[in-house]
Amino acid sequence: MLVSHETPISILEESKLYNDYDYALVHLFETHPEYYNFFKCSLAAGREVLLDNSIFELGESFDPKKYIKYITELNPTFYIVPDVLEDAQGTMSSWNKFFLNYGSDLKGRTTIGVVQGNTYQELVDCYKFMSDNADYIAISFDYKWYETVTTTNRSGREGTLDRWAAGRQHLISRLVEDKVWNARKPHHLLGAALAREFATYAPIASELNIRSLDTSNPVVAGLLGHRYMANQGLNHKPSMMLADMIDVDVDEDQLDDIIFNTKQFKNIISRYK
Repeated sequence: MLVSHETPISILEESKLYNDYDYALVHLFETHPEYYNFFKCSLAAGREVLLDNSIFELGESFDPKKYIKYITELNPTFYIVPDVLEDAQGTMSSWNKFFLNYGSDLKGRTTIGVVQGNTYQELVDCYKFMSDNADYIAISFDYKWYETVTTTNRSGREGTLDRWAAGRQHLISRLVEDKVWNARKPHHLLGAALAREFATYAPIASELNIRSLDTSNPVVAGLLGHRYMANQGLNHKPSMMLADMIDVDVDEDQLDDIIFNTKQFKNIISRYK
C-alpha cells in the first residue's frame, strides 16, 4: 500500500522522504500559493499527487466551480470527485451533476469516488455506483454506521476510535463476503482512527487491490510531541486537524518525532508481509 501523510508547509520538501505520493487539500490553494506550487513542482518531478475536495475539513465539498479550475490547472494524478458526507443518494447525485456540468473538461483524468452512506445497504448501493463509474474507490474511516456493528471495552472517544477502526475492517470483509467488492478496481483508504487498523490489510492488500491510504495521524502526533508505540501507534487520535496546523513552523524536535512516527507507521502496515 502506498502511503501519504498530510504535512505542514514548512516541511513539505522533507515529506518526500516519508510519503510515497503527495496528498493535497484543495481549499488551502486559495490561501497558500506556496502550497499549490509545491504540488505543481511535485508533478513536474514525476511524483503522484492526489487532490482532495476537502470535505473532511470543510464539512462539505469544495466549491465545484473553483474545484474544476484547480483540477484543470494542476492536472493532478488523481482527484476525489465531490461527495456528500454519509449520504449515498446525495453523493451519487453530486457525481452526476459534477460530470453533467464539467465532464467535457475532465476527460482522461483519473477519478476517485468516495463511498458514502448511513446504512449497510446505502454503502453497498454507493459502492456499486462507484464501481461502475469511478477509476478508484475510496472507503472512509469514520462512518457512523461503524459504531452500530462493532463493540469495544473502551468508552468515550477512545471507544469510538476502536469502533471506527474495527468498523472499516467489518465493512470490507462484508463487501467481500457478499461479492460486492470489485478487486479489479484499485481502492484507497481515507484517513485513520487508529494506525494499528492498517496491519489487518497488509496480507490482503494485493488480493483486494487496496493500493493506497492517507492519514495525517503520525504527523499531527509528532507536532504535539507524541511518539508512536511499536506495532500499534497511538491508543488515541489527536483531535486537531492537520489543515489547522498547516502554517506551523516545525522545529527539529517535532520533525524528529514526525519521522519516527512515519517510520513506525510503515512498520505497522507491513509487519504481516
